[in-house]
Amino acid sequence: MLGEMQLAALIGTDALPLPEGGATEIVGLTADSRAVKPGYLFAALPGTKLDGTAFIPQALQQGAAALLVPLDARVDARVPVIADRNPRRKLAQMAARFFGAQPKVIAAVTGTNGKTSVATFLRQIWAALGEEAASLGTLGITSAKGDRPLGHTTPDPIVLQAALAELEKEGVTHLAMEASSHGLAQYRLDGAKLTAAGFTNITRDHMDYHTSFDDYLYAKLRLFGEVMGPGGIAVINADSPQFAEFEAVSWARGHRVISVGRKGRSICLVAARPHARGQVLDIVHEGHNYEVKLPLVGGFQASNALVAAGLAIGCGGDAKKVFAALEKLSGASGRMEEAAHLPNGSSVYIDYAHTPDALQNVLEAMRPHTRGKLSVVFGCGGDRDPGKRAMMGEVAAKLADAVFVTDDNPRSEEPAAIRAAILKGCPDATEIGDRAEAIEAAMRALGAGDVLIVAGKGHEAGQTVGDRTIPFADQAAVTAAAKKIGGGI
Repeated sequence: MLGEMQLAALIGTDALPLPEGGATEIVGLTADSRAVKPGYLFAALPGTKLDGTAFIPQALQQGAAALLVPLDARVDARVPVIADRNPRRKLAQMAARFFGAQPKVIAAVTGTNGKTSVATFLRQIWAALGEEAASLGTLGITSAKGDRPLGHTTPDPIVLQAALAELEKEGVTHLAMEASSHGLAQYRLDGAKLTAAGFTNITRDHMDYHTSFDDYLYAKLRLFGEVMGPGGIAVINADSPQFAEFEAVSWARGHRVISVGRKGRSICLVAARPHARGQVLDIVHEGHNYEVKLPLVGGFQASNALVAAGLAIGCGGDAKKVFAALEKLSGASGRMEEAAHLPNGSSVYIDYAHTPDALQNVLEAMRPHTRGKLSVVFGCGGDRDPGKRAMMGEVAAKLADAVFVTDDNPRSEEPAAIRAAILKGCPDATEIGDRAEAIEAAMRALGAGDVLIVAGKGHEAGQTVGDRTIPFADQAAVTAAAKKIGGGI
């Protein structure tokens, strides 16, 4: 616990319903009634399944000193009650006031694909420029102190603000963080003081949560139109079909727009020349030409690197040094990560691609780097958007020379039924339910110059079947198969 704060200071300029309540000392915040301790403020938030106001009696019994509730809630309590039209946003703002400290420069990046890579790249660029940098997102928190788990790409606002304060205390001045659509829709980032925001792309995803694609798009736009204060730095992938929407919102908010990509006006990718283990980028920025030897494969990785470069430059980095830093980048875990290079000259890559667009991007990006055949192993998660399953099968059948359909976190669904739905889009694929067996079979089929993509799980270290999560990592499965086959890195 960092200390305590009077309730009046915690809620800012809002008026309290109880005049004497403003002097109440708050020693902690939580939206979980089970975590309430004496002196805590309990946020009774509305949820999709449970209503937080139902847990107010429990919170009061455990010593809650104040309550945050929706505006229309009917609460009879002998503690101060703050009623707000948007209690989720209010909680994020309160958490920011309570924990106080944040890194001096924070850049948040959103998009369906590429968030983790951009945040990782930006941290590496800042470190190369001599800044004390960290990244926060799907892979947890990474800083000079090492790696720490988070649990969610964008954690709840209390966990997030506590993490920001801890990073600032450790001396971190520059933070690159991911902004998920769930986190944006639930106002988790609204207390973060952002210097810059980046956008990679948006395609079909999370349709099990968002009511429509427009709802999903709005969540992403919130980062630029509401979360980042006026006059920020907006770095936008100009090659995205939604570029105009993000640019319009950014101009309206008074942001400085940096557009990047082949159509970029600020950082223009003139050409990309792929080779077996990377690519050479020809870039124009403010009238100057740069040749960058990017040690990463795939056109989308070039795009991610340019978004990261735009954020670094927008936050004050010297362009020449930023582009030089791109030549030293290493990929994020499970993002187009080379997992094995076999003695016959074939290679195996792992990627997190789990949407039709992401799978298409990975396969199209790898084709120029493939001398032989291109193969893919993938599945689809259970209890998630079923509409994408046949679509992913169609993408694989169209763009890969060999397709292996397997399991990927079936959760409560019947794995065979999920595979059957995928196979409607790729009826000629090889079906092997056991993921490790599928990976080994696909690797044994590789010839000289062939490339295999193992898609869907990326960095994940578990396979969720029913209500159990079994230890499983694609990297470990690839390594084990490589040893059986004989050789490989």
